[in-house]
Amino acid sequence: MATKGVVKWIVSNLVTVEVDGPVSQNEICYIDVNGTKLMSEVIKVIGKNAYVQVFESTRGMHVGDEAEFVGSMLEVTLGPGMLSKNYDGLQHDLDKMDGVFLKRGDYTAALDDDKLWDFKPLAKVGDNVIAGSWLGEVTENFQPHRIMVPFVFEGGYKVKSVAQAGQYKVNDVIAVVTDADGKDHNVTMVQKWPVKRAIPCYREKPRPFKLLETGIRIIDTFNPIVEGGTGFIPGPFGTGKTVLQHAISKQAEADIVIIAACGERANEVVEIFAEFPHLNDPHTGRKLMERTIIIANTSNMPVASREASVYTAMTIAEYYRSMGLRVLMMADSTSRWAQALREMSNRLEELPGPDAFPMDLSAIVANFYARAGFVYLNNGATGSVTFIGTVSPAGGNLKEPVTESTKKVARCFYALEQNRADRKRYPAVNPIDSYSKYLEYPEFESYISNHIASDWITKVNDLKMRLHQGKEIAEQINILGDDGVPVNYHVTFWKAELIDFVILQQDAFDSVDCNSSLERQELMLSKVSDICRTEFDFEDFLEVSDYFKRVINIFKQVNYSEFKSADYDKYNKELDAILAERIK
Repeated sequence: MATKGVVKWIVSNLVTVEVDGPVSQNEICYIDVNGTKLMSEVIKVIGKNAYVQVFESTRGMHVGDEAEFVGSMLEVTLGPGMLSKNYDGLQHDLDKMDGVFLKRGDYTAALDDDKLWDFKPLAKVGDNVIAGSWLGEVTENFQPHRIMVPFVFEGGYKVKSVAQAGQYKVNDVIAVVTDADGKDHNVTMVQKWPVKRAIPCYREKPRPFKLLETGIRIIDTFNPIVEGGTGFIPGPFGTGKTVLQHAISKQAEADIVIIAACGERANEVVEIFAEFPHLNDPHTGRKLMERTIIIANTSNMPVASREASVYTAMTIAEYYRSMGLRVLMMADSTSRWAQALREMSNRLEELPGPDAFPMDLSAIVANFYARAGFVYLNNGATGSVTFIGTVSPAGGNLKEPVTESTKKVARCFYALEQNRADRKRYPAVNPIDSYSKYLEYPEFESYISNHIASDWITKVNDLKMRLHQGKEIAEQINILGDDGVPVNYHVTFWKAELIDFVILQQDAFDSVDCNSSLERQELMLSKVSDICRTEFDFEDFLEVSDYFKRVINIFKQVNYSEFKSADYDKYNKELDAILAERIK
């Protein structure tokens, strides 16, 4: 019999319910408000009182309203038909809802129960299987969508029967498996999984090492992220977080892209809905939306929904990873998620941490980021979830708790800087403050040496050192003036500017320069590295600046030319001729 309860206290979205039976952490309940049932989640239980966060506005709720607990945790529905969908944080299909504004208590199904899918069996009768084993597959938007043994199954099973190839609905039985006790279990294309638990159906989760190519030079060359890696992008308003996210989503070598719009302004979320369906996928030639899922919660939705949205997105990402696919998940912004945690913690009157965030904020962030990763599945295939979150620190303060907590767990740090954005140096990622800890991993170094070049990391570290030197000399020139420093200081400064203009800066709106292949980046890195190590002959600082401006201008023409085209070769020859003029 389902546990029921009565509302006793209401503090905005935090409601205290006195229950008449057992309830569990993260269990779902529905509170009846004038005939409308509002979805809620248990976040704390003390004696007979269950504290629940309501995912809707509590306006009109009264003490004495009835609540009913469903006996299951907050969970997502997993199966074919999720690609190209626009969901809210609770996985309700936004496209199925009527009207411009979301109606309170209006919940829609995540999947289409009536659609027919072309099923192809992969398992055979008599096969031994476990949770996550592939039983068959359907094609979803040109992607193989594996139908798996439900993740909640424990122990070993034997396949008793598998449906023949043909068309089936998601709730049709496509296989029957028998457990160790001889009991049969029906398997459909649909399964459910609680969002607060990581999906554990894999054999091994090693340290990730494969470079994730994004086509963005300041990431791939200077601060690379790997398949299954983690990174975050902090930056104040107007520094280009959204453009950078769109570029990564569009160009990264991923099979599935999941966008979690977590508590951002409604107009920014609308931009995602409006732009993504029209973006062309450079990998397939079709629309990017075909392999994208959007989980949307805006800033004017209840704060509790923000917390659910990131977990919903991550669980869906892990589901596709279990199929052997490469998943890229982007969250914008995890600051809004942390603010939701802060609000609910304050309403629970818990002991506050720095800036009133929960005391365990670092642990919550660490546990969430740990769900990303590269895995070897039980059948030997590989899959990955690469997670990149954005952080919106108030006033651009990178010392605030959310940024600091994320810094401890994310391996890549892409610090967007207001000063670079003001100078129109995009992407406005600060090359000195930003870093990738994957450059220190011996597994990654071995992978780069075998797949790109043995001296790649050495060259990258050398150019980073030259950027540091260039910054120090720029400060000296600002204080002492151009005549106050030696000519060789100007040469060092302009070599750093060359690195900045040629490699770090990139035009996201140019069809050629927006996406730089790894082969092209390797040639650019070698060329720029050779120039930086070359000794030049100059009489005064004016000659230095004029000369390097010419070099930069020609190099920019190279960047805007199709790779290995006639123009590309022409500008490279011009560049070689200019370089020969001043070599000692």
